Amino acid sequence: MKPSEIIGSMPKWASATSDELVVSPAWAMPCRLGDASCVMRLDAIRPADTIDVAITLEDEAHVLSLVDTPMFEDLHRLWSSRSDVPEPILLALIERECAPLLQLVENAARRQLKIVGLASDVPEDRLCARLCDANGEFILSFAITATPSLVRMLGRINFIDASHPAVRETPVSSVTEIAAFVLSAADLASLAVGDALLLPEVGSVAPRLIIDGRFVVDGHGVDRFKDDGMLLVVDAATREIDLGTVLDHARAPSSPDAPQPSELRLLSSGRTLATGRLDSIAGQSAFIVESIG
Repeated sequence: MKPSEIIGSMPKWASATSDELVVSPAWAMPCRLGDASCVMRLDAIRPADTIDVAITLEDEAHVLSLVDTPMFEDLHRLWSSRSDVPEPILLALIERECAPLLQLVENAARRQLKIVGLASDVPEDRLCARLCDANGEFILSFAITATPSLVRMLGRINFIDASHPAVRETPVSSVTEIAAFVLSAADLASLAVGDALLLPEVGSVAPRLIIDGRFVVDGHGVDRFKDDGMLLVVDAATREIDLGTVLDHARAPSSPDAPQPSELRLLSSGRTLATGRLDSIAGQSAFIVESIG
């Protein structure tokens, strides 16, 4: 599974609205400013000293608030005296020098951008963005009207940064599965305290982790958990790990750490049929039933 698929399967993120996603500290949108790759985050300080440009994105009106930056050299030079510059000249300068930013906004919104003029009124509800390079170094900031349609476009789960602590530190429950097998209906019905179920895979097949009953982590990576009708022998103890551990296994599959269980459960479709311990019989690992149900 891809990290975005794993994150999107977690209740916290699966139920999040677009409005909630864009204000998450983990929101980060990969984009390009001219020829340079960068990341846009919506956590910039609300700008005070701006040039406010009325634009349209297709047929929807917005205000794009530009913030002074040395990156736009000519605009930066006349920033303090911009009120003395005729509007047509100022708009022509913005259209020429700020073209990479205008293109970035157009690409992010997936709608054609057109400059209308200077804005006289600036909406209170704005998205305050900052752009950073691949090393996290600040490039520039800007703000744009937070219309519902733009928020819906930007508020998508695939823009949640899987490396952010707000994602990686999410706690998830982990159960270690050490064996899976099938028993006949007759054998299952006659299961009793003291019975021994041989587990030949123990020691030869690496354990796997069942995460929140949703995913399986093993040496091949992370996949969705599927109840295939087999009986599962699992560690009776449930551990709490962070989601970052699961995401790491998705990126670089490896056999997960699994402590030796002291008590076991026999499960069928999530229901505990028996509890017991791991023992050895004639040199083979076995589940020794100590209680039923």
